[in-house]
Amino acid sequence: MKFEVRPGGVNTIATDAVITGVFEGDAGQVGAVGELDAALGGIIGDLISSGEVKGKLYEMHVLHTLGKIPSRLAIVAGMGKQAEWDTDKLRGFAGEVVRVLRKHKAKSAAFALRAGNEGGPGHADFSCAVVEGCLLGDYQYKRHMTRDENGHEIGEILLLENDQAVLEAMVKGLEMGRITAGAVMMARDMVNEPANHMTPANMAEIAREVASRHHLGIIVMDRAQMEKEKMGALLGVAQGTSEPPNFIVLDYRGDSAKKEVVGLVGKGLTFDSGGISLKSHEFMSDMKGDMAGGAAVIAAMDAIAQMKLAVNVTALIPATENLPGGRALKPGDVLKASNGKTIEVVNTDAEGRLILADALSYAVKNGLSPIVDLATLTGACHVALGDIYAGLFSNDRGLAERLIKAADKGGEKLWQLPMPEEYRDLNKSDIADIKNSGGRYGGAITAALFLQEFTGETPWAHIDIAGPFMTDKTRGVLVKGATGYGVRTLIRFISGLSER
Repeated sequence: MKFEVRPGGVNTIATDAVITGVFEGDAGQVGAVGELDAALGGIIGDLISSGEVKGKLYEMHVLHTLGKIPSRLAIVAGMGKQAEWDTDKLRGFAGEVVRVLRKHKAKSAAFALRAGNEGGPGHADFSCAVVEGCLLGDYQYKRHMTRDENGHEIGEILLLENDQAVLEAMVKGLEMGRITAGAVMMARDMVNEPANHMTPANMAEIAREVASRHHLGIIVMDRAQMEKEKMGALLGVAQGTSEPPNFIVLDYRGDSAKKEVVGLVGKGLTFDSGGISLKSHEFMSDMKGDMAGGAAVIAAMDAIAQMKLAVNVTALIPATENLPGGRALKPGDVLKASNGKTIEVVNTDAEGRLILADALSYAVKNGLSPIVDLATLTGACHVALGDIYAGLFSNDRGLAERLIKAADKGGEKLWQLPMPEEYRDLNKSDIADIKNSGGRYGGAITAALFLQEFTGETPWAHIDIAGPFMTDKTRGVLVKGATGYGVRTLIRFISGLSER
């Protein structure tokens, strides 16, 4: 799908479809809507007057133009309440529109939306959101299908803009949208991939491809190297599987004048059965996506390198499976993490925090700061916040605020949860320094407090993406399956650091 900003109007541009939008309560007589209405003989105004076109968000009306304008179709799409219109709604709007285009076999289309809406997105944000929305809304995962259910492709999307003064900003936004959406789709592909095709070795190979493409530094530690690093927690989880674990280190250096290096850590559990503490069979197939944090981090590094952001970043992805083999970790076992802390394993299904313990310890040892980790860590966070919001935990207020701002700008939902000192006692062990589960209540909090034991005084944030990493419905930019959650937040976060 190609994108271009081009001068022109809805009545003169020749594409398969032109798209314009109406807010709730619009009379439909101004801007592109008014021009289109006049060319089509007033039909849009009649539909608005009759109440058939209400302007509700994502409401779609497809009109056949019957040769009255060069485009075959005119799509009048609802934009919701004007006071609530923002970049994220525009992104979702574009995602809904592109599926209508596919349904009507349009190979080209032009967006003609009113510019200068009160409270609406800026010019670069506008074009970026349209590109992200179109690409993510059109996303399909059919890698393992032998039949082609829908071979139709949308070749070209135009954004109509006659003001030469804003064209440069809009073109810049197109590139930002293309890179960001590409990274999100990379993460979606990795998470949607079956576990027999997305092993720790496969994750490492994708990281190597990213490194090769952008000349990044890369280290992939095998079991022997992890033993030298004394990563006993990660290796303990890996005991039960025949798939060799990997510890992936990706280095991007965008500012040689700075010594500071940001750390991004992503959980890479390529399949999580729960180990000896076996999960219920009901949702176990979704556990191929327990590496969604690692996928988001690798994909974000791909985008950061393409954007050539002026910041230094190291990504760490501990990758393994968690299976109940004959050598598997047992409830009651004690492990030693690479920072020397001992961990009583009371639940082998609380394995994500174990592999992150060694990754966070490695980040601290190597001076990375701040550190942000992404993980499908707890069902408790999913229960607390549902499918849309991820949970944020941090020991640094400024870092938390920057991440929330980045999530808002990227169109992802992030909610900060507390880390009360009183809950730390729930992680106390009678036979080791700490145990790996604080019990049922406050489970997302006690998991975050566990991770904090391995970050020291370094500014750190943990994002629990157990809720939004998958979706069971298609709406806006989301398509049923993996969402690629976290990629847009990380890109905006690192971009913000680059601009400081």
